[in-house]
This record gives sequence, structure tokens and C-alpha cells, in this order.
Amino acid sequence: MSDGGRVLGEFSVSVEFTRRVLQPCLLLHAQSHGAIDGSPCGTTVTAYLTADLEVLEEDYHEYIKLDNHSVEKRCHMVQHDRQMMINKCTTVGEEMTKECVSYPMSALRGLVTEGSSLLLMRLMALRKKVPENMIFIILDQCLHINQTTFSELGVKRIEVCGEVMEVFGVQRMVCSVKASSSTWQCYFLDDGHLASRTQVGSPVTMKLLQQPAKTDKGPEKVPLVWEEDMQLHSQYLERKDKLKAEHASYLREQPEIQALLSEFMQDLLIMKPDNIYQFAREYFLSFSSSRSSDSNLKTCST
Repeated sequence: MSDGGRVLGEFSVSVEFTRRVLQPCLLLHAQSHGAIDGSPCGTTVTAYLTADLEVLEEDYHEYIKLDNHSVEKRCHMVQHDRQMMINKCTTVGEEMTKECVSYPMSALRGLVTEGSSLLLMRLMALRKKVPENMIFIILDQCLHINQTTFSELGVKRIEVCGEVMEVFGVQRMVCSVKASSSTWQCYFLDDGHLASRTQVGSPVTMKLLQQPAKTDKGPEKVPLVWEEDMQLHSQYLERKDKLKAEHASYLREQPEIQALLSEFMQDLLIMKPDNIYQFAREYFLSFSSSRSSDSNLKTCST
């Protein structure tokens, strides 16, 4: 919302229990979209996190459409062999730049990303306490290791969905080498749901417009949907390509297969039988009979 209370867009965050490569983890999805000064813009974050909030994989996408060009940023990071592999692509108009870096996981102890920071602040809000010297590391816009700090804003009362409620605030400051530091202030309800989120200096404030339904259910067991798991889907595609190559190689080594199938299709189209299964059975049974006869002849000869 703008300072004047005008709705500019929507922001949503969800988290659920899932599995990634058969490993139990948390799946966080955050998305914002809207228009500021008439320019459509948005951000999407999808992150797979361990119970310790260690990042297994995260995808970040940001865009803004201006009058004469668009700006789009994509960043994907994934753990592989105790390395964090990071690929970033920035598109300004028709010009695209790509960056690829990797860090050993030992150098990224205490890493906080856009995805994990949302859950970390929620945990602090549930405990209503932010320990002193909460300093973590981040990867800034240049993919350099830098620092981010968290501090307590305390308790205050704000209006949520027409009702004045008590919320707990957490502030996050993100440092950068080339750009100025940015500061975010988030306030949470007693149950940990995000009530408001603001970047200091920005005229835009994100406010909770509808209270989430309360439930006493524990975490549900989520079935494995491998198509939505980026790493499993990648392994599936690799296995699929490997099998296709093996099958093609086998067909090249056995040319009689193609000849056999071509003859069968030719006879099938000429005869046009009503019962295709019976026709196929009798057609290929003749090959079995001829093979048995050849085998018997060889036995008699010996």
C-alpha cells in the first residue's frame, strides 16, 4: 500500500513441509507483484531449507517493466558436493549479463538468504526475543560475501484487519559493498504470521489485510511431487536422455528390428484385421515356430 492507503499490489508468503531428493525439508514460496509509479514490478522467491534453515536450493526472480525497457534479475543457488553453486542472469532491455560463482559450504556458515530470512525472523517473533549481536552473512548483489544484522524493534499495537492487535517487530539490515545498506522492518502476530513489512525509505508498506484461519492441525504429511523438485526433475531429464541414447544405440546394432516392425505394419495395413491382437499373435507366433524348427534341425545334425 502507498502512504495514502492506495493498494499497489499483493505480497504473499507460504511455507510447507516437503521432500527434496527424498530429504525432509521446508519449502518456502514468497511472491509480490504490483505497480509502482505505473511500472509493473514483482519478485518471486522459492527456497528449499533444512530444519536448521540451511539453504539447499533457492531461486530468486525480480523484474520491473519501464516505459522504454525492462529489467529482469534471476539468481539460482544450489548445494552440490558441499559447494554452493550460484548462477545469476541480469537482463536490461535486450542486453544480458551472466555471472557464475561457487563457494565451499564451510565459507558460508551462517548464510541467510531472502528465503531463509523470512523464516528466521518468524522464529524470533514467536520467541519475542532477538539475541544481541545477531550477525549473519549474505551474498550481495555482486555475489560477494557480506553481512546482515537483525535487531529487535519490540512490541507495539497496530491495526490489523480493522482490529488493533499487538505485534512484535524485527529489523533486518543488509550491507552492500557498492550500494547503500537497506533496512527492512517486519512485524509479526502472536502466532508468527507476518502483519506488516516495510523497507525504510520506501513509500510502500505491506500490510496484512486478512487474518489467516487458525487451525490446531499439526504438520501434514505432504506427498512427494517430483516434478516440482528442481533437482529430482533434473535427474529425471538426465536419466531420460541416457535411456533414449541407449535405446537408439541398440536399434542401430539390431537393424532387423526395424525391418520386422515394418513388415508387420505393412501386412497389418494390407489385411486390415478386425482383431489386431489376434493378428499380431499369429504373425509373431510364426517366427517362434520357425525358430523352434531351426533349433530342432541343429539338434538332429549334431
